[in-house]
Amino acid sequence: MTKNAPAPSGATRPREQWTGQVGFILSAIGSAVGLGNIWRFPGVAYENGGGAFLIPYLVALLTAGIPILFLDYALGHRFRGAAPTAFRRIGRSLGRFTESLGWFQVAIAFVIGLYYTAVIAWALSYFVFSFDLRWGDDPATFFQADYLQVGDPGLSLEFVPGVLIPLALVWIAAILVLAAGVAKGLQRANVIFLPILIIAFLVLVVRALFLDGAAEGLNALFTPNWAALGDPNVWIAAYSQIFFSLSIAFGIMITYASYRRRRSNLTSPGLVVAFANSSFEILAGIGVFATLGFFAFQQGIQVAELEGLTGVGLSFITFPAIVSQMPGGPLFGCLFFGSLTLAGFTSLISVLQVVSAAFQEKFRLTPRVAATIVGSVSAVLSILLFSTTTGLLALDVTDQYANNVGIVASAVLTTILVIWVLRGGPELRYHLNAVSTFQVGRVWVVLVGVLAPIVLAYMLIQRIVVLIVEGYGGLPEWYLLVFGWGTIAFIVVAAVVMSALKWRDSPDEFRAWPPFPPEGASATRKEDAR
Repeated sequence: MTKNAPAPSGATRPREQWTGQVGFILSAIGSAVGLGNIWRFPGVAYENGGGAFLIPYLVALLTAGIPILFLDYALGHRFRGAAPTAFRRIGRSLGRFTESLGWFQVAIAFVIGLYYTAVIAWALSYFVFSFDLRWGDDPATFFQADYLQVGDPGLSLEFVPGVLIPLALVWIAAILVLAAGVAKGLQRANVIFLPILIIAFLVLVVRALFLDGAAEGLNALFTPNWAALGDPNVWIAAYSQIFFSLSIAFGIMITYASYRRRRSNLTSPGLVVAFANSSFEILAGIGVFATLGFFAFQQGIQVAELEGLTGVGLSFITFPAIVSQMPGGPLFGCLFFGSLTLAGFTSLISVLQVVSAAFQEKFRLTPRVAATIVGSVSAVLSILLFSTTTGLLALDVTDQYANNVGIVASAVLTTILVIWVLRGGPELRYHLNAVSTFQVGRVWVVLVGVLAPIVLAYMLIQRIVVLIVEGYGGLPEWYLLVFGWGTIAFIVVAAVVMSALKWRDSPDEFRAWPPFPPEGASATRKEDAR
């Protein structure tokens, strides 16, 4: 573990900071509230017990989501760095071995940023399309054939201008935000965009509640199927939803927490972020299923007979079809796709900041230079891969492997490394309690070190077996090998290579505050009594 080493000599540039607690909370909420809140949670809840799903969802939030969120906060805040810096400092005696886990997380964020931007570009395009309902009477054909011009699996250089142009605009906006720094860039963007997102989505939900059939849609979502609670897969679905929704275990919250002042409350803001994220998910469920109830009513069928209730199909096929049939459809479409764009963008900049911050610290770069380098390289790769006729298929496969294999593996490795290998639970728990008003007990270490890795390891093994045995999406094995397992291989190789490179300023001359173990017997007894 990190000892009380001498402080740096003073040549290091002062670390950027949030202007205060409100700025941090809004930015953390902006990161957590993303595309998955709107297009994933409603469908997952509906398919896994409806109203009864809220029970395993709440259990997962309290036993895994919030504990791992606190773990990320403690790592970033105590060791004052992005993921590679934080892991190197907590495992100082192991050197590059622990740093490589940080770069593993950075590589995941890099990959996610490449394709996440493309989805935001789609949402931005559909925001414009909403004004004249350009998708017509057949949204599925319009989305796949006319807009994305989807081709066969492969690697095409046939660019689709309707995707390339908004994709380039999103990258320019993201680079500008990152280049402005933490306070003037990330925080300012979230302070502006998050309230707009909430207001726009509230208007959308209120409008949806007054549509014909809205009550039937809400009944379909919230009517509990208590028998589902006996299905282990429902509980795994709950842990999966919480895990992917909170932006944990791939560097975001480690990086964000590192920008907080030394004496900053961590746990209470963490609770605010976690419950705000879950509240938005439930709000999204209400809005989405009230709208789906209207769609079913118009067709004279039950909600259960509808298709495309999650993901890309829900957002870009089902919702446009609904918008075309409802009174005031263009306005509703603008609100929905505008909300999707804002939610995606506030999450995107947090993902990209993970990469930018890591490069700033490793190579002593300014935020502007790091944002330009990271953003330019990412933008070129993103445009080459995801603005072509093969972009949709590449995005779908890359997302499946990066999320369900990469991020889950990162979480399992992090919990095992920090709690069991480095024995860092007591130090991180002490740090959380030393700076926070809401105190965490020893049960926090148990949840992070035992329950979380068991559940997440089960999720990981289960998903890997399915991907190996069944493949994914009926796609050719060679394609999954290149874009699926190739993505995982890239992440691993990038982690090894980046951790082998020399630091411009050594991160090892560092003194963690407050000192651990606490000085004096009275401090020790006080900590033991907690």
